[in-house]
Amino acid sequence: THNLTSKTYRNGDPIQQVTNPSQWSNLTTGAWCYYNNSQANEETYGILYNWYAVNDPRGLAPTGWHIPTWQEWVALSDCFGGDANSGGALKESGTTHWVFPNAGATNSSGFTALPGGWRSTGGGFSQIGFEGYWWSSNFFSPDYPWGRRLTYNTTISDGGGNVETHGFSVRCIKDN
Repeated sequence: THNLTSKTYRNGDPIQQVTNPSQWSNLTTGAWCYYNNSQANEETYGILYNWYAVNDPRGLAPTGWHIPTWQEWVALSDCFGGDANSGGALKESGTTHWVFPNAGATNSSGFTALPGGWRSTGGGFSQIGFEGYWWSSNFFSPDYPWGRRLTYNTTISDGGGNVETHGFSVRCIKDN
């Protein structure tokens, strides 16, 4: 029930940490960062990855785990009332990490989603406390990988196509 913090691929190769905004925005290879380049955010929120790290053939998820597909995110949402309502069941309850009102948050799913924010394609950081974004392992269209979003002021769980140089959190699913 926490976001991924791996700094290596499954085979042990290091994933590049990128703090420079301009360098981040021009990447075409896997990278990670701390929100706001502050290691203090790692323990609570995990780290943020670009799509290239998620999609790397060396594997970002540990052995025995995988990054959820969009369809697996939808199945999780459907178990808790669908996209219009499942956000409340997925979010950590209370306002320790989420900004008030953290609408409908019950964490009845045990997922304990936290608002780790995201990194923009330009390399800036946004929305910690307000939103959490997570990668899925597949594409919305040939050009846009899917991502999932939860926000502080609604029970909606939604998402869509994103740009490869966004920095999002990652959750893994244990293989069957």
